[in-house]
Amino acid sequence: MRWSAIFAPGACVLDVAAGSGRHTTWLSAQGFRVTAVDRDAEAMQRLSGHAETIVADLEQNPWPLPGRRFDAVVVTNYLWRPLFTNLVAALAEGGVLVYETFAAGQETVGRPSRPDFLLGPGELLHAVKGLRIVAFEDGLLRGPERFVQRIVAVREQASVSPARYPLDPSPGQPGSVESTDSGTLE
Repeated sequence: MRWSAIFAPGACVLDVAAGSGRHTTWLSAQGFRVTAVDRDAEAMQRLSGHAETIVADLEQNPWPLPGRRFDAVVVTNYLWRPLFTNLVAALAEGGVLVYETFAAGQETVGRPSRPDFLLGPGELLHAVKGLRIVAFEDGLLRGPERFVQRIVAVREQASVSPARYPLDPSPGQPGSVESTDSGTLE
């Protein structure tokens, strides 16, 4: 929610591994045009009124959106490292990547606990090489305890200088932390 303040008004947003559609539904309600991708056909059917939906197994099949570009890409609680290149390539000029998932240390407090599903220290920084980092966090969240890594990165527009990315959205604006900040980067 907080970082939606730097999305262009009416932006085309890709929600990767959308699951039940919590982000898709919220983003759509804010006036963003959303494309939701997930392998769960039933979940995508339920979201069809809120977004363009694509049923795709991102781990077993080719990238389902070759050549498409988005103003924002949102990924939460999902990690499939071979997608990093596609996610960065899916950003239009000026596009924003918002990514949060579990990190090393999570195995000490709960699931997931397999190293395959946990980011190594600073791993997202390397995954978005070439993009401008607006925000990065890597550590322990409380209530419930979980280790996460979060990044907000932008494919900068050459024609915009200096770039301005509001780190403190105005109260009442989309992305305003006072609205319903749940401790997750949305």
